[in-house]
Amino acid sequence: MNVLCHNTHSLWASTPLQGAHSLCSTSRAQSTLAHLRGILEEELEKIKEAGTWKSERIITSKQGPHIKVDGRNTGILNFCANNYLGLSSHPEVIRAGHDALEEFGAGLSSVRFICGTQTIHKKLEERLARFHHREDAILYINCFDANAGIFEGLLTPEDSVLSELNHASIIDGICLCKANKYRYKPMDLEDLENKLKEAQKHRLRLIATDGVFSMDGDIAPLREICALAKRFMGPNGRGTDELLGVMDQVAIVNSTLGKAIGGAAGGYTTGPKPLIDLLRQRSRPYLFSNTLPPAVVGSASKALDLLMESNAFAKSMTAKTARFRTKMTNAGYTIGGMDHPICPVMLGDARLASQMADDMLERGIYVIGFSFPVVSAAHSNEDIDNCMEAFTELGRKHGVVP
Repeated sequence: MNVLCHNTHSLWASTPLQGAHSLCSTSRAQSTLAHLRGILEEELEKIKEAGTWKSERIITSKQGPHIKVDGRNTGILNFCANNYLGLSSHPEVIRAGHDALEEFGAGLSSVRFICGTQTIHKKLEERLARFHHREDAILYINCFDANAGIFEGLLTPEDSVLSELNHASIIDGICLCKANKYRYKPMDLEDLENKLKEAQKHRLRLIATDGVFSMDGDIAPLREICALAKRFMGPNGRGTDELLGVMDQVAIVNSTLGKAIGGAAGGYTTGPKPLIDLLRQRSRPYLFSNTLPPAVVGSASKALDLLMESNAFAKSMTAKTARFRTKMTNAGYTIGGMDHPICPVMLGDARLASQMADDMLERGIYVIGFSFPVVSAAHSNEDIDNCMEAFTELGRKHGVVP
């Protein structure tokens, strides 16, 4: 029997024991691979024709408001990073990563429950729980794993989960669990209420939502969601729950260390201690993934310390986000979302967005057609104004703004 197999190194076909059949087996394998190649190339061509092909630009410097891209000698003004607070290249954050690397090594070569937990991991978990005013926290190698691990670990076929058009990691995590699934229309509280009525027959009803929807910058209406949850489920239990004044009502927070808090990697779940204890026993991404590297933990810990010591970073980001959004709107652009550093410039055409991004790079501004410009606290007002000038010039060139 011929089998097309995949391992970490290659595609191969099994060879029959009799040598006389080897040529036939090789021929069939080549035919199968040729067929597969044809299908893959056809799919890739469709992506290119749709204007949604995502090219990876090579950054040859550290993350920051100014970067070097694709071998260019001149610095590029970076408006496409989730480094909202400018901490990923902060000197103290980098130094803390170096110190952790020296003291604790490059990695644990293991998962947490075997020989992969160090004091540095436990201390970060304690800091995260304190930062969010929660009882406990659990670290993951990334936030995708945190979202993949919580639903399957917490929910059973007796339970239900209500979700809208959330991040892919939330959607995938929900698909992995056996709970009853309800999808309500994005930002539609009336539809959520109807779905909650339907879900009353289940033991637990978990509403899962992004705090900020990363592609459009909308902020979830957590006050209204919590009010609905109170009516149907009773009272529950820093991000958007703090912003909207519902920290005491949001039971569980999943978040990332790979954006504002250090910008390297890592994710976490924080909430009631029994939940965290259960995840340490059941969460498959936690149980079967290597431990977060000490250098990453050290950097994230320092970034968290800086945030807890002062709100200067957050204030700076808020002011610069308002400046960018106001200037872009005055120039005639439609900016999606609310007052968040994710500032989607809505062009309504994928191909145009890609072309605009390329033209912006020629003007020394780094944006991506798919990912949208993002304002960081590390940007200066001059940086924002330079970006605006480029957007205005190119928007007129392409007929996007008057």
